[in-house]
Amino acid sequence: MESPPVAPQKPHVHSEHGRERSDPWFWMRQRDSPEVLAHLQAENVFTEARTAHLADLRKQLFEEMLARVQEDDTSAPVPDGPWEYYTRTFAGKAYSAFCRRPRGGGDEQVMLDVNELAETYDYVRVANVQTSPDHRVLAYAVDTDGGEKFQIRFRDLQTGTELPDRVAEASPYIVWAADSATVLWVARDEAWRPDRVFRRVLGQPDDELVYHEPDGKFRAWISDTLSGDWIMLGSSSSTTDEVHLLSASAPTQPPRCIQPRIQGLRYDVADRGDELWILTNDCPGPDGAQTKGAENMRLMRASLAAPGREHWEEVLGHRDDVELVSVVAFANHLVRQERSAGVRRLWVRDLRTGSEREVPAEETLFVQSILDNREVDATSLRFGYDSFTRPFTVYEYSFADGGVKLVKQTATPGYDPSQYVAERRLATAPDGTEVPMSLMYRRDTELTPDTPMKLYGYGSYGHTIDPRYVTSRVSLLDRGMVFAIPHVRGSSYHGRPWYEGGKLQHKQNTFSDFIACGRALHASGVSRPERTVLGGGSAGGLLMGAVINQAPDLAKGAVASVPFVDVVTTMLDESIPLTAGEWEEWGDPREPEPFAWMLAYSPYDNVAEQRYPALLVTAGLNDPRVQYWEPAKWVAKLRTVALEPDVLFKVHMGAGHAGRSGRYGYLEDRAFDYAWVLDQLGLA
Repeated sequence: MESPPVAPQKPHVHSEHGRERSDPWFWMRQRDSPEVLAHLQAENVFTEARTAHLADLRKQLFEEMLARVQEDDTSAPVPDGPWEYYTRTFAGKAYSAFCRRPRGGGDEQVMLDVNELAETYDYVRVANVQTSPDHRVLAYAVDTDGGEKFQIRFRDLQTGTELPDRVAEASPYIVWAADSATVLWVARDEAWRPDRVFRRVLGQPDDELVYHEPDGKFRAWISDTLSGDWIMLGSSSSTTDEVHLLSASAPTQPPRCIQPRIQGLRYDVADRGDELWILTNDCPGPDGAQTKGAENMRLMRASLAAPGREHWEEVLGHRDDVELVSVVAFANHLVRQERSAGVRRLWVRDLRTGSEREVPAEETLFVQSILDNREVDATSLRFGYDSFTRPFTVYEYSFADGGVKLVKQTATPGYDPSQYVAERRLATAPDGTEVPMSLMYRRDTELTPDTPMKLYGYGSYGHTIDPRYVTSRVSLLDRGMVFAIPHVRGSSYHGRPWYEGGKLQHKQNTFSDFIACGRALHASGVSRPERTVLGGGSAGGLLMGAVINQAPDLAKGAVASVPFVDVVTTMLDESIPLTAGEWEEWGDPREPEPFAWMLAYSPYDNVAEQRYPALLVTAGLNDPRVQYWEPAKWVAKLRTVALEPDVLFKVHMGAGHAGRSGRYGYLEDRAFDYAWVLDQLGLA
């Protein structure tokens, strides 16, 4: 196929706030239409034909990425009562198995081998695996088409047989009550928003409603606690939280609210006996009203007897340069995760003495993360550590003396971390703000205007691209490329204010920051537009769309994966999954002012008659987060309006937001994208 598919234009006009917007590809949202499906298939045929010359390179990339993975491997076992739990992977198999063995030694029991599920389904994702407190029943949530409509299943671990109890089209959350017969799960409404918490007793025909969140801006959730005394449940938006406690030993009793919601009040809770540890942005004014001032959160303490905010006592105050991310309460120690200058590190407080220690780290750019710790009276903390150049490693931190013991480092055959460099630089945004960026490259790569570069970003929801090792990325670095990440506003690199500075009416900062970083690198002699390719997915795909509209000369090509590019139309449609809950992130375009902000940058609405970088766009037909028709419409408009467009569109017809399932499918997707990138830069 020499020419791309032509999507017919069918008149459709949106009218809002006195403005009309032509949308001639609106018809593409008819998911079951033979015309739509035929067009998407034709796009795949065209893309495959245009990239056929890269087949050998794709195979080479896949094989070298897979060679850096130890296929037959076992995760670090997690102690829990009489057992140790872990996962195993097998050479030649795409999925993991969930296993356990008796603590102290004994025969392995394979509780769930996802490879067996994959014999029935083309797509399999197991999102949650929870063993009952008595260790006799396994509950797990499985998605079999990428649409994130999870089925919760139960398996008798003594016999290995599936129980007849099943929950259809649920969220993946699962929490057991102490009796090992009662399970809490979360249902979704018609717009696919988690809105109700149900209680199920295994073997009983009917589930009982425990909690309902009617407000479309909020999402219901459930969580277990390390103590095992309570089940937490509640609802949250991006700006407001409400947390309830349900007794794990008396799950039929009504939940107890810690603090009723107040718009703008965020809080997170960890329990320790009759004591509560609370992270909150609460900063009460003299009249008791909540005021701004603790955006990066402060640490509070309260009792179960008096849990409301009027009784919260400060333990650690707000800091402008440090964001409190999370806390976990052990019997005698409190572990908190903080972020400062984009680095997440851990601190441990002895609750008997009040003394504190920082968990040590060997590098300046790294991530420390709290892992699966299941025993409240544990004498050590299980935590994870990795960096841009160092693979993920599991450690144990001793509460007694602060010593750190290696538990397991991810095996990466053939990879030598000493051959790679990571550094931070700064760029200046149009408003004068200094924007940090991370660079990775091989130590023997010379940074010149001819050095090929991938500039990758996200910048929404406060998500920060942490300094983590990514094994597939090495295939680009080994070919002399620089991998650069602008830490734009909209992330939480510098805490909550950095996030707030890139959302709602300030969203343009995200795009301007990214462009400024690219231009600064070019000006400093690191690569140049003809040697640069951009990349981003989902909200990072929105970033790609806005950037190439505003700065089409920034790069030679761009990869936009499952891109959120039809911002205004999607945010006006409450029937689309998750829309109402997104208004606090993007704005509610039913109101004139937010409509104007969003229309000013919406990629689909701002496609112009200009030359664009070459584009590789991907989508998933079953994606509930970014509907496939957004990139499909965008591609059709680019091909119609842009000057000499070079656009490829690849649609996963049996997958969702994250592409294909299984480690081989993931690596094949990366190899496809990377081969296209290398081809654009003359490195194929």
